[in-house]
Amino acid sequence: MQQTLKGQKKLVADVTPPTSKSISNRALLIQALCPEQRYTIERLAVCDDTEHMQQGIAAKRIGSALIDIGATGTAMRFLTAYLAITPGETMLTGSKRMQQRPIGILVEALRTLGADISYVNNEGYPPLRIKGKSLRGGEVEIEAGVSSQYISALLMIGPCLAEGLTLHLKGAIASRTYIELTLDLMRHYGATAKWCDGQTISIAPGGYEDCPLTIEGDWSGASYWYELAAVAAHCGHEVEILLRGLTANSKQGDRVVAEMFAPLGVTTEYIEEGARLIAPPKSSPRGGLVGSGTLDFTHCPDIAQTLAVTCCLLGVPFTFEGIHSLRIKETDRVAALITELRKLGYMLRAEGDKQLVWDGERTEPSASPTITTYDDHRMAMAFAPAALCHEGLTIESPEVVSKSYPGFWEDLEQLTNDN
Repeated sequence: MQQTLKGQKKLVADVTPPTSKSISNRALLIQALCPEQRYTIERLAVCDDTEHMQQGIAAKRIGSALIDIGATGTAMRFLTAYLAITPGETMLTGSKRMQQRPIGILVEALRTLGADISYVNNEGYPPLRIKGKSLRGGEVEIEAGVSSQYISALLMIGPCLAEGLTLHLKGAIASRTYIELTLDLMRHYGATAKWCDGQTISIAPGGYEDCPLTIEGDWSGASYWYELAAVAAHCGHEVEILLRGLTANSKQGDRVVAEMFAPLGVTTEYIEEGARLIAPPKSSPRGGLVGSGTLDFTHCPDIAQTLAVTCCLLGVPFTFEGIHSLRIKETDRVAALITELRKLGYMLRAEGDKQLVWDGERTEPSASPTITTYDDHRMAMAFAPAALCHEGLTIESPEVVSKSYPGFWEDLEQLTNDN
């Protein structure tokens, strides 16, 4: 299956992006830890990630010995912690790629707390055999610079441990905004959680109490509409896009996309319905990126692909830092960006795991390029706007967007040509 897009002279859209899968998956796990589930989570994200999370929790409740979460990294990390404190033996596995994504840091932290977890095949990687039991809790250290999901997984089980949890974070903290999002949701469900200092979080014992929750719009999914606005305007199109359900005071880290795209020609207006994106035709970057072309994605890695493709299409050189976690996502996103952007004529390079750089170097683009998505939903959506600048561009395996934004292509179809 392939998806080919054609540019419009005027780009107008009224879109309701998906609700946040980051909030949804955390809420699902916390609710599963409540002694009694009394409420339905409103506007729960509808996508592969939340479905796998729901299926994993449901499978455990009926006593399944095997839980397969497919390609959902969030479910792998969160369910590892959940299963460690839930009685019964379970094997937790996933897709071929999932079995190549490390989980040793989380497993070792759980073992320190007394969890019984073993590796089925390769040390440090899924599948896992988990014998769930009550854990007393206490103090544990964990490397904080690899994945915030390891930290969130530990935090969310903290209130259910007899002695609570004191978590000491070692080194620079990656994706701190996601940790704050986790803590905010835990407090919503009645947990007592606080920062003791810049590297230590204390979680009191006492469990959770179920309560109403409505999931807000997803800022990660909104980022592709910012990209569409910037690229279309740069190509001479008039752009006005309403993104319903987004709020200026969201605790999602990817909300920073509005600030990042401001110097790239996209203005955000917050109204009662959501966020309105406006970009005048033939707009050009108002001085390039902030920070002399250097952006740090330590706390918002999921929008790095969006910005990389946008900057290349707009001719804005960049240096991206804080990209180390991109290597262990659905694919090696750094390598994938370098490979696929070369097809469009942009020569990027990686400086180890620390930086992704484009200094403006170009090469001859492929004729009618086909973008490989590597089973990565964000590759498909980040490259979709490139069709506005590269005639004949095709997105291969577009169905991968079901992981986070199943209606993405349908939403694109509502773009209208008023000229």
